[in-house]
Amino acid sequence: MIFYYFLAALACWFGFQSLLSGIRFAAYVRRETSRPIPEFHPFVSVIAPGRGLEPGLAENLRPLLTQNYPRYEVLFVFDAADDAAIKVVEQLRASSNVATKIVISGPATDSGQKVHNLRVAVTQIDPRCEVLVFVDTDARPGHKWLAQLVAPLADEMLGASSGYRWFVPVRGGLASRLRSVWNASITSALGHDATKNFCWGGSTAIRRTTFERVSVSEHWRGAVSDDFTITRVLKQANLPIHFTPNCLVPSVSDCDGKELLEFTTRQIQITRLYAPHLWLPLLLGSSLFTIAFFGGFILLIL
Repeated sequence: MIFYYFLAALACWFGFQSLLSGIRFAAYVRRETSRPIPEFHPFVSVIAPGRGLEPGLAENLRPLLTQNYPRYEVLFVFDAADDAAIKVVEQLRASSNVATKIVISGPATDSGQKVHNLRVAVTQIDPRCEVLVFVDTDARPGHKWLAQLVAPLADEMLGASSGYRWFVPVRGGLASRLRSVWNASITSALGHDATKNFCWGGSTAIRRTTFERVSVSEHWRGAVSDDFTITRVLKQANLPIHFTPNCLVPSVSDCDGKELLEFTTRQIQITRLYAPHLWLPLLLGSSLFTIAFFGGFILLIL
């Protein structure tokens, strides 16, 4: 019993620290969202890798072509020319004045397919490009998203500016809500300490000069995670990553239990591979909470 009480006390202490972290995160969000956006509007190349049709795809892609931003292009990247999503892109671009390009990357050979798509796309950008922006097709950004994401890069000392996702269930259901809560707990790990932030591939902006100087494309060779690789390269170069709360974008979708398990397992495996310094504390903290929580039920029953 004494050992259990010791574990329970530790779990309570970690929980209190987590609460303080959440309070600091909320304060950071209020401070950042009330700050005026710098007037910084370089030419931007937005790269959106995709594959296949998914629910709400047109609603997700349409905002990319209606951004409140003066000069930018959008590159939609697919690994095959017969991808069904290309028809959706063609319909949207027909009614837009934004410069767009469809890039066919072909199958990956020495990296994950998404990483391969990005490596091919960066070779097709407009020569005027000053900032590269990466976005996922399951994200649904607002019309000021691009301006808000790029604005922090007015500070040339920054390595990158990044948002994050917020899963929004459509029909609800236990699995969809669990995924939303599980993902939301990671969001509060971001904040004012730029050295601890990370890039999310669904909403990241980086200066082209920085991208080329730290050789991100070369580091992508053989990688399976685009965002963790960028994060690692920037940290090795001592370049801070700014978390932009205005770019906390919704990802509107549902999932079942199998998809939830696949998603969480994949995220944990990628974290273990690319960020073991984060994975181990999370493993220990989660294990401690689980032992204290279910151990309490067992003791009550006994």
